[in-house]
Amino acid sequence: MTKQQICILGSTGSIGTQALEVIAEHSERFEAYCLKANNKVEMLAEQARRFKPACVVIANEEKYDELKALLDDCPDIKVYAGAKALCEVVEAEPVDMVLTAMVGFAGLAPTISAIKAHKKICLANKETLVVAGELICELAQEYHSPILPVDSEHSAIFQSIVGEGNNEIEKILLTASGGPFRMKTLDEMRTMTAADALHHPTWDMGAKITIDSATMMNKGFEVIEAKWLFGVEADRIQVLVHPQSIVHSAVQFRDGAIKAQLGVPDMRLPIQYAFTYPDRLTMTGERLDFFQHKLEFFEPDLNKFKCLALAFEAIKRGGNACCVVNAANEVVNLAFRQGKIGFLDMGDIIEKTLDRATVIRKPTYEDYINSDNEARKIAHESILNQNA
Repeated sequence: MTKQQICILGSTGSIGTQALEVIAEHSERFEAYCLKANNKVEMLAEQARRFKPACVVIANEEKYDELKALLDDCPDIKVYAGAKALCEVVEAEPVDMVLTAMVGFAGLAPTISAIKAHKKICLANKETLVVAGELICELAQEYHSPILPVDSEHSAIFQSIVGEGNNEIEKILLTASGGPFRMKTLDEMRTMTAADALHHPTWDMGAKITIDSATMMNKGFEVIEAKWLFGVEADRIQVLVHPQSIVHSAVQFRDGAIKAQLGVPDMRLPIQYAFTYPDRLTMTGERLDFFQHKLEFFEPDLNKFKCLALAFEAIKRGGNACCVVNAANEVVNLAFRQGKIGFLDMGDIIEKTLDRATVIRKPTYEDYINSDNEARKIAHESILNQNA
């Protein structure tokens, strides 16, 4: 069997490290062709030594010399740095699929490059579709590049519609854990710190995504992503707070039947399914025991979780609005983690940025770049004014 060559964008993050576990468990089927990280040079070098990819890329060009020195005794592994190199390696002829596990707007350009090179996209970077969903879907169709979702919720939706052909989806039921502050009041949330928010009740994720889960902006982004992936308008996507994170999402069809994908919280399953679809391979790990888990569902409180409401508002406005919200969110998320603003300030600043940013109804790729820059500038100014 010819091994599938995988390029992992974000190999040192939560998704990337678990993807390497999948590759290790099925080494007869998969190989890591390229590994990419932003700043974690030592970890990237360790991964390179173990998995022996053809190349590695460090996004921070200042770290190139350090990475090169760490792999000096591995002459068969090529070392690159910078955004341009990142876009070039995904186009390499041997690459069969690209796992986009980078966090944030930075994942957009290499994803576009991979699509234009006709690669299979295993999509874990939700910001790609949040920022430029219409453009990405058009390019994927034009270049015949399949997009397989890796987010647990979107993988669950995908698994629920496999085999359904053209049967109409009446509603998508998108589940959410509710994050660490589900039971907190607004007054209590006002005093929550980044340390409080980083204690997620069910999932082990990176810092940025964990904060997004606490604000429920992560779920808002997933609504936007689901709209583009499955061609379902936002008013037919219902968010269900499901603290146990056992039902990963579900689909309701026009006859009223509901199909769901269930399992213990383990991101290796959606990663592996994206790699192997339509096949299912053996995976070691815990199995779901229905006698040990209760299943609860609640309606999200949009007054408490303004960020989720803002995501729906951005969908309604269309154009570049989702791009603006994403950019502002990246700025306030980091500012909160740095202790510069409070928890509830994040939603307020995103709202102000959305209202002030230039409206573009039919954005091009260059418009997305400009909108991202403008929104970041507005959000930074709001933070400075607030702290003045």
